[in-house]
Amino acid sequence: MKTILIHNAKIINEGNSFKGSLLIEGDKISKIFKGDVPENVIKNADVIDADGKWVLPGVIDTHVHFREPGLTDKADFLTESKAAVAGGVTSFLDMPNTKPQTTSMALWNEKADIAAKKSLANFSFYLGATNDNINEIINVDKNKVCGIKIFMGSSTGDMMVSDMSVIEKIFAESPILVATHNEDEEMIKANIEKYKAEFGDNPIPISYHELIRNSDACYKSTSKAIDMAKKHNTRLHVLHLTTAKELALFENSPIDKKKITAETCVGYLWFDDSDYERLGAKIKCNPSIKKEKSRVNLLQAIEKGFIDTVASDHAPHLLSEKEGDCLTAVSGYPSIQHSLPMMLELAKKGNFSREQVVEKMCHNPAKLFNIEKRGFIRKGFYADLVIVEPNAQYTVDAKDIQYKCGWTPLEGATLSYKVEKTFVNGNLVFDEGKFDESAKGRLLEFNRQ
Repeated sequence: MKTILIHNAKIINEGNSFKGSLLIEGDKISKIFKGDVPENVIKNADVIDADGKWVLPGVIDTHVHFREPGLTDKADFLTESKAAVAGGVTSFLDMPNTKPQTTSMALWNEKADIAAKKSLANFSFYLGATNDNINEIINVDKNKVCGIKIFMGSSTGDMMVSDMSVIEKIFAESPILVATHNEDEEMIKANIEKYKAEFGDNPIPISYHELIRNSDACYKSTSKAIDMAKKHNTRLHVLHLTTAKELALFENSPIDKKKITAETCVGYLWFDDSDYERLGAKIKCNPSIKKEKSRVNLLQAIEKGFIDTVASDHAPHLLSEKEGDCLTAVSGYPSIQHSLPMMLELAKKGNFSREQVVEKMCHNPAKLFNIEKRGFIRKGFYADLVIVEPNAQYTVDAKDIQYKCGWTPLEGATLSYKVEKTFVNGNLVFDEGKFDESAKGRLLEFNRQ
């Protein structure tokens, strides 16, 4: 059994930061030392000197689109899991809008088989809801599937659930967490027609994406989802919150006491509508990036506890697909490799604490989805760990990007925090730019009664 000692690090975990060392035996954390480490432990272990470095639990990214199966020209489980571990993400929950869409347990299992052969990070997948797969949802394997994904706004193919009686039944009978994308489709369509009339034969500028998919469209749909969850006592997680208006719908109590929780994504904390002029369709996503006021309110909501988790919504596309105007350029961009450094950078600026970064990206995802023995630095938990260099000062460069699509809207940005090493199940899968592709991640286990 391999024994590794991460020695003399600053450990950030469960609201505390302290100087300490971690002993990894096999795939688990076997000991946590505060202070001196016995000489016999040092002698019998492979020692990693982490003096001056930070050690965090591995990030659990609860909202990604790795595009496999069917869209592997953009991304696949190998390339995007390499980007994930290069960014300190050790587990991910993947969305169902692939080809074919993941809307049955048979397709879910096929997807899991592919990931098991290719992914360097641990994984699970949402089961997608449609207008006609209610029996799949009711009979879902709750120990394998992370959650049920409902597009209550626009989506691809037949993934939008438009039949309210079906939505009502899902909220009433789903045996696991329901996660929703909330935008009101009719309001969006009306806004599109309004701006088509205004611009005539001319293209609608990218900056109008924020006006088409506006705060009112988000608020209306989110309100509807929350009302339904309260009616049926549903475990509801609202995905990628973008607006100040929606925040009033949520409580700032600890996550353990909530049945209705909220996620935002790092892009909504980093960018605002002023960035459309500089970056154009590179930051076009659904829901849209909104005004600076919303970004500031979202940052405050993390610090105050209204927002429970922060994810990436990693959604790679080819650059050629990002060409065009507000209506023709595709929505979504890659972000998983840089989400943790971005959050630590925002913490450095005083928006929230680094301990809260760990809470929102590691602890709370594990609690929310009842993930077995991950998300914390605890004895007996899986050794999913990240070593961060806190004084790196580097510029995001295209040559260092791991995304298969080969670009990021963050290119050229200066960051202070760099992921140096990432352990998944005790395996050093990323080490200063090098990957161990022989060590594969595992299907996540959920501790659900």
